[in-house]
Amino acid sequence: MKTSFTRAILAVAVFVVSLSAAGAQFPERPIRLLVGFSAGGSTDAIARYYATALAGVLKQPVIVDNRPGALQLVAIRALMGSHPDGYTLFLASGSAMSQGPGVRSDLPYDPLKDFTSIALVGTAAGVVVCTPSFPAKNIDELIAYAKQRPGALNYGSSGVGSASNLQTELLSNLAGIKMTHIPYKADAQIMTAIMEGSVQIGLSPVQGAMPLVTSGRVRALAVTGSKRVPQLPNVPTLSEAKAPGLGRVDPYTYYALVGPKNLPGAVVEKLNSAVRQVAVMPKTVEFMNSQGYEIFNGSPAALQDFVQADTKKWKDFSKKSGLGK
Repeated sequence: MKTSFTRAILAVAVFVVSLSAAGAQFPERPIRLLVGFSAGGSTDAIARYYATALAGVLKQPVIVDNRPGALQLVAIRALMGSHPDGYTLFLASGSAMSQGPGVRSDLPYDPLKDFTSIALVGTAAGVVVCTPSFPAKNIDELIAYAKQRPGALNYGSSGVGSASNLQTELLSNLAGIKMTHIPYKADAQIMTAIMEGSVQIGLSPVQGAMPLVTSGRVRALAVTGSKRVPQLPNVPTLSEAKAPGLGRVDPYTYYALVGPKNLPGAVVEKLNSAVRQVAVMPKTVEFMNSQGYEIFNGSPAALQDFVQADTKKWKDFSKKSGLGK
């Protein structure tokens, strides 16, 4: 009996020592960075930038692995099925971390329990766009137009439960209007539908919509948040609208680096340190600003606090509006 107990204690000690050693030597091989969207979108763009930059800091390749699927679940399942060794990570957007979990009770994961928080990479501003011929010239005129025609306006999203869906529903609720939801599979399809006139309104990351706004193929009515974005300096914020409370549509989305649960603390510390080194690089500041992203440079605990607060916001909205499952 004593021998068995001693062996068990020794096994635990060896396991703990091996984890510590692994953390000290990490990384020793390439790291896989999961993305829940196809190549070419806003999440993919930031993932590929950070993959290259992190590889330079960590001295190992960081390979982006696109796993598109409804609500990022394909990527999430791949993460949850991976070993907690730091070699499989996930760049999650806000819809996977708090927006979706805040309005749905049927998701097969809890970000705060099933993921290991590493770092909040940044937030992204969104822009409300419309067809160039749409009569409203700003967000207040859009609200007035929609109130006179409940349900007559169509808005596009990149799918049920996506940031574009949930944020537009939040905006509609705050403004007291009703629009009809037309789901697509990607932000690019929303922009195409707006240009073709299939839908009149869309809410998209600034990064994706900016070329179409500057070329005049779609028209910007407002950007999310409390301050104007440098790329679209003449477009007012939702906070500037006469309608109260629209500034709550902020951030449009965000990007969080997470690992599977039970990731060793030494690995988390090393990865967080690498992200923070990348965040202060001048080329990172230039890239993030050019894409409409705001950089964050904080601890794993700061990411957890951010996710908890945003989840509460969406749970409160879900109860008030009846949106969600």
